[in-house]
Parts: sequence; structure tokens; C-alpha cells
Amino acid sequence: MVASAARKNAGVLALFDVDGTLTAPRKEVTPEMLEFMKRLRENVTVGVVGGSDLVKISEQLGKSVITDYDYVFSENGLVAHKDGKLIGTQSLKTYLGDDQLKEFINFTLHYIADLDIPIKRGTFIEFRSGMINVSPIGRNCSQEERDDFEKYDKVHNVRPKMVSMLREKFAHLNLTFSIGGQISFDVFPHGWDKTYCLRYLDEFKEIHFFGDKTYKSPALMTQCSSADLSSCQSDRQTIVEIKFVFSTPP
Repeated sequence: MVASAARKNAGVLALFDVDGTLTAPRKEVTPEMLEFMKRLRENVTVGVVGGSDLVKISEQLGKSVITDYDYVFSENGLVAHKDGKLIGTQSLKTYLGDDQLKEFINFTLHYIADLDIPIKRGTFIEFRSGMINVSPIGRNCSQEERDDFEKYDKVHNVRPKMVSMLREKFAHLNLTFSIGGQISFDVFPHGWDKTYCLRYLDEFKEIHFFGDKTYKSPALMTQCSSADLSSCQSDRQTIVEIKFVFSTPP
């Protein structure tokens, strides 16, 4: 672990999305990126924020992820770690209650059952601490099937149409629907997106966020005036963007 006092810019935070930024979607981080992040931590504070739970983030970034980075925000920050220690959690079950959760899950499963798409696999709904992940094709599909569904979805708008239906049906629950990755979308209460992690970051005078869909994250700018957004479409581009933002390679 790198001591904060030893860094040149401890008041500066580089905050990274996971899929499409530090790794290819659902792939493991490369040794090159791990080494680059290690060197970056010698200059600034480094954090990661992802929509997946900690188990999945660990599969991509390594089992020692909570100590490899200063901050690790899984499920958009609803489960928060700092310096390897848990500092906060939030529960969707507590927030909505079982009756409303059951109503939403039952309706969603019926919708998917009636959905006519080329293939379906398993795990259509994944319940996490702070959100529900919905996948019309099912999260058990192979990488090839993921790629095929992503192409199909771009033409037929399977996820946008489903989100539109759910948003109208459950307007009374005050939920946000966030389409991301290749095969699914996340459902969570308003305000429980990636901006949720900002409540743990008041000490930083500068926050630089790197992600593959920054155009969908304007709230990061409005809720944190010191935030700067960099759009990255691959792990290699992320390294290029880091070098540009911080002027010199870490």
C-alpha cells in the first residue's frame, strides 16, 4: 500500500470505471494496466467504481483489488472500501422492502418470458446489495453470445424498449434504469448511480473520472465541481488519456 503522504498529489483523485476502461468488458485486467496503475498511485490517489459487485470486480481486477487501489466502490459505491477496509454499505432490500421488490421481479420475469429474441440462457435477474441487474438474454451466455446480442440489441432496441416499459410501470418507485455493458441494465433508486461514491470523496480538490460512457455521466460534473471527465473506449486508450490529463507518464 502506498502511503498518502508519500504521493506528490495526494489531494488529486483519479477515479476509474472498470468495463471498457481498465479492462475489456468482463475480461481480466492486463499486466501492463496493473503495473501502470501501481505507478500512478505513486503520484495521485487512485480509485475504481463499478456497477458489478465486489466478487465480479475482483474477477477482473484481481483478488487483492481492495488493497491495490486506495478506494474501491462496487455496485456504484453502495459497497465502499478505503485502504482495504469497508467504510459503507447501502441495501436495496431495506430501501424498497420485499413486497415492492417481489412485484418488480415478478413483472420483469414475465416480460422476459414473453420476449422473442434469438436465444436465451440463464440468470435473467441478479439481485445485488444496492441494485438489480436485468439481462434479457441471461448472464450465463458465452462471450460469443454476448457479442451477438449486443449487435442484435443495437438494431432491435431490446433493452431500451424494456427499460421504457419498466420505467412507466414502476414510476412510483422512483427508480433509475441504466443501460450498460453488452447484455444488461441496472435498476436502482434515483441518486444511487456512480455519483453515490462522491459522498466519500469530499477531501479531494481534484477528481478526474475515466470511463467508457462519460457522456452518460453529467451528474459527476454537476455534483462535484472539481470533477473532470475523460472518455475511454479501451484499456489502451485509458493509458493514453491518463498521460494526457496528468501531462507526463506516471
